[in-house]
Amino acid sequence: MRVAIVENTAFTQHGQVGVALHEAAARITRYRPWLDGVLPDPGSFEALVVFGGEQSALADTTHPYLPRLAALMAAEAARGTATLGICLGAQILARGLGADNRLDAAREFGWHEVALTAAGRTDPVLQALPARFPIFEWHADTFTAPPGSLHLATSPRAAQQAFRVGRAGYGMQFHFEASRALVNDWTATFADLVERMEPGWTAALPGRAATAGAAADLHGLTIARAWVALV
Repeated sequence: MRVAIVENTAFTQHGQVGVALHEAAARITRYRPWLDGVLPDPGSFEALVVFGGEQSALADTTHPYLPRLAALMAAEAARGTATLGICLGAQILARGLGADNRLDAAREFGWHEVALTAAGRTDPVLQALPARFPIFEWHADTFTAPPGSLHLATSPRAAQQAFRVGRAGYGMQFHFEASRALVNDWTATFADLVERMEPGWTAALPGRAATAGAAADLHGLTIARAWVALV
């Protein structure tokens, strides 16, 4: 399978999504439009993955490719192409589908509990998960429900945690790709930032990783494998 991966920052790591794609022997082409503005051509891939970034989904002045990426994601999802947006990627997909992006309206950091909706409990990607499960979060922005989408998961701080449009177009606010190894790397790389987001995080990380983090690793890989199976 041909998979186009769009990276929105220099620090993108594919994590659990990368594991599942490599298990499926995917042929991956990476795009870094924050550097050169280049996006994949429609028809050049069987699946499209858009990862997170530090910018907002509305940062057109500093990242002028964002409107084109939003339109590409929405069009591919509507066409039935396996399309996945994670964190910022979900916010960009929501924008392309006509939702309202709400900046700095829902801050979450660390492993938090997410609950499946009734639709989520029967969704082909999420149905194998518990009704409530821990997963990693790192975001400040959120969005309204995209028109025509199915609401799949929610949390107290950010109601829109996951949605599906069409056969296989998914927006997931939470970082299910973030394994404990990836979270450890983020903590080391962005030590000052994570301490501002969650004071005491670094000291508490080993204990949290052993409990919620271990469970989240299993759930994240389950999600990744199930989405890849739709391709």
